[in-house]
Amino acid sequence: MSIDSKFLNLFIKVTEKAAIGASKFIGKEDKIAADKGAVDPMRRELNKINMEGTIVIGEGEMDEAPMLYIGEKLGTLNGPKFDIAVDPLEGTKFTASNQPNAFSVLAVANKGNLLSAPDTYMEKIAIGNNLPKNLLDLDFDVEKNIQLLAEAKNKKFSELNACVMKRPRHDKIINVLKNMKVNINYITDGDIAGVLSVIGNNPKNDIYYSTGGGPEGVLAAAALSCYGGQMQGRLVLNEDEKIRAKKLGIKDFKKKYNLDDMIKGDVIFCATGVTSGDLAEGVKDLGNEYEVTTFALHKSKKINKIVTNIYNK
Repeated sequence: MSIDSKFLNLFIKVTEKAAIGASKFIGKEDKIAADKGAVDPMRRELNKINMEGTIVIGEGEMDEAPMLYIGEKLGTLNGPKFDIAVDPLEGTKFTASNQPNAFSVLAVANKGNLLSAPDTYMEKIAIGNNLPKNLLDLDFDVEKNIQLLAEAKNKKFSELNACVMKRPRHDKIINVLKNMKVNINYITDGDIAGVLSVIGNNPKNDIYYSTGGGPEGVLAAAALSCYGGQMQGRLVLNEDEKIRAKKLGIKDFKKKYNLDDMIKGDVIFCATGVTSGDLAEGVKDLGNEYEVTTFALHKSKKINKIVTNIYNK
């Protein structure tokens, strides 16, 4: 069942208000205040929408997060039932230190159609569209995945670009890519933008290959599904995290999640820039007004657009 198109603008407003709230803390070296600056208006706007929304990806579980926790109900509780994934401020560090690529993001699907992932790590591999189905696999070694991708794209290894998060845990991946002469574009944080760098007609990267946040994996998958891209993820769980995952209904801890395991059916995705970056321009303070820019997708309606709006202070 597709989501009524009237909801797209309502959800765009949610991330825009959150981005404006966070923007007041750009460069102030206070990650917690910046996050709260986004959370409060995001929640207020969500509660105005005629829906029964349930947070399935949020700021953590109920006992850890002050707001927007997994399982929290939002909206007027009249209207369609939605699963909602939120990251009020993806890039708290980027906001606090006035660096690019901070944004406010959410994804919405019909109830039961979004994977509820605990706030743990997830191994991820993502590629763009128009490629053979189930091309790559987390259980293949890096060499095999790169060989398969190069063949499918009809490129030499040296013509491939890989996005990798700069972390010691990725040293093995990085060494293999270097030996194969693959070009590496490093990111320091914010792997939603990293995953989404593989989409579009002329993508910056051919592959995203890293272990990052589980919640961010589901949010990125929502956008990727609108483009017909591919992704595979697997949660990395210690014993405590397995208990939390079980509470969210996850039984197979070693399961490899493909895109259609994480996102089923129709989905809306909105990301509003806080600081300017790859997805959207940052919030502009025009004196009496704020100008905000949102990257918005609605899968069933084939909507893919950049929206700019003005809000009075």
